[in-house]
Amino acid sequence: MKIAKRNPAGQRLAERLTLTVENRSGDAVVPSRADFARWARAALTGAFRTAEVSLTLVDDDEGRALNRDWRGKDYATNVLSFALNEGEAPLPGLPLIGDIVFATGVVAREAAEQNKALDAHYAHLTVHGMLHLQGYDHVDDDEAEAMEALESVILARLGYADPYAEEAV
Repeated sequence: MKIAKRNPAGQRLAERLTLTVENRSGDAVVPSRADFARWARAALTGAFRTAEVSLTLVDDDEGRALNRDWRGKDYATNVLSFALNEGEAPLPGLPLIGDIVFATGVVAREAAEQNKALDAHYAHLTVHGMLHLQGYDHVDDDEAEAMEALESVILARLGYADPYAEEAV
């Protein structure tokens, strides 16, 4: 109660997000639940007052199986997002509900290849996944540009470098 009295705005933000984190990957080098919560909360847009999100960290084999079974693509990808109301308009009064899955081996390899800190890459992918849950996409160039710009703004607010800066060069 004392924390809420000292920081009522922070308490309201925390109440907006119910987050569960499960590490099934066997990888011990993953961000803390508090970090995931901070990144996910930062990516919540005004369209949703509350969110219930499950983050699951899996090994690359499970990531590949999920990508194959749900997207028809037979490889492990860094992050997958599954929104309860995928492709539909948000239902008034209901929270954003969805799952985000990270393939930890892919995430670690990409961070190393791109010379990025592992936590910065997880922050980016968490923001990216949260935006997908909210209906953002990158199927065409205009959508991709808008989504990437929003990701860059959110990550800057969190203190991270623009993940797309090198691509623009």
